[in-house]
Amino acid sequence: MKILALDMGDRWVGTAISDPLGMLARPYETVDIRSLESFLQKTILLEGLKTIVAGVPKTLRDTESDQTRKVKADIERLQIAFPAIIWILWDERWTSQQASRLKRTKTKEDKLQSHSIAAALILGSYLDYLAFQKSLL
Repeated sequence: MKILALDMGDRWVGTAISDPLGMLARPYETVDIRSLESFLQKTILLEGLKTIVAGVPKTLRDTESDQTRKVKADIERLQIAFPAIIWILWDERWTSQQASRLKRTKTKEDKLQSHSIAAALILGSYLDYLAFQKSLL
């Protein structure tokens, strides 16, 4: 079953999606945060999603920042709007920096794409975690 990941920003939300087996993550779309709910309505139906992994920015000391609280508030609103979805909050530290190293942002289009690359990194780490948990069984 496919899983969607979100890299929440103040203006843009990067998204990534897994393959049906939940083994690979790939960048999907970068969405204006103002149209996120309509994007999710469409994508949940189109892709048959049951789970969304939302990246939560924490400080290096594993504490909450103002941005952490803002992202959590946005996710709480989405949880109310989409109660049938399983929401996973996932640590996203360093993903934006990793994404910018993978693809240099020279144009506005590159910058927008970097949000989805960061979402793919978030999703990839979550899928690795799931695979590790299965290996323990």
